[in-house]
Amino acid sequence: MKRSVITVMMLITLSTLSAVSALARQGWPETLTYGVIPVASSRNMSDSFGGLVQHLEKELGLKVKLQVAGDYAGVITGMQHGHIDLAYLGPKSYCEAAVRAGAEALVVEVGQSGVAGYHGYIITKAGSGLKSLEDLKGKKWAFTDPHSTSGTLVPTVYFNEMNINPENYFSKVVYSGSHEASILSVKAGKIDGASTNDLDFERGLGSHWKKDDFNIVWTSDLIPGSPMAARKDLPESLKKAIQDAFLSYKDKNGLKKLKISGFQKADDGLYDGIRQLIALKKALKKKVAKN
Repeated sequence: MKRSVITVMMLITLSTLSAVSALARQGWPETLTYGVIPVASSRNMSDSFGGLVQHLEKELGLKVKLQVAGDYAGVITGMQHGHIDLAYLGPKSYCEAAVRAGAEALVVEVGQSGVAGYHGYIITKAGSGLKSLEDLKGKKWAFTDPHSTSGTLVPTVYFNEMNINPENYFSKVVYSGSHEASILSVKAGKIDGASTNDLDFERGLGSHWKKDDFNIVWTSDLIPGSPMAARKDLPESLKKAIQDAFLSYKDKNGLKKLKISGFQKADDGLYDGIRQLIALKKALKKKVAKN
């Protein structure tokens, strides 16, 4: 008799838990579209994020579709129109997505050093004799993407501090589209100097280039780490589950491919300094236009 009562109680408990679980998942999509900015080629991005995507699917019980955008704006626009639910963004593109697409930072990358941030680089080819910003005058230069933090925003502000107008200072200015493309262009000698960052530089070490292939002629102050952000209109239970899934990602091989040590909870205020740089860049652009 007691065994029957216990069995019934267990069934009631499991039924209640299932009902609560179903209620908590109410409004969840069948597939979660995960958009990522193209810091490298689509093939390399898929490889780097593959383990993380599998972990998210396991933890969330949802199909997660990785979508590598053609450019940074593609991720922002996709989220704005509801085509992207979750996104890997740079600090600047996150600030823009927060305004245009209601993006909400859930977690931030933690570098292999244990710091939730990275540094911008200016690089040249080893053996080129180009070892300073002064040496790059009259040479070919590459930014990455207009929405990139380390690839465009940070170096642009730095150039202004040095009283340099890139369009006049360099013989040619291009946008490569990704950090990988910029680094490979410098390595091949197609571009003389480019802006990138230590994180994406490290991602290609050993596979696409060696440290000895380059001169690092400038390093920026610490930039806040890149966030994983969700649309604010997603169910709160889903956003919490996504955040927990990222925080629980401990696979050593997967983290090694991403060149990070893990994730920590994000605070939107972490990016206020980036918002100040965006405002400064806009002010500088207006100043140049008036002159």
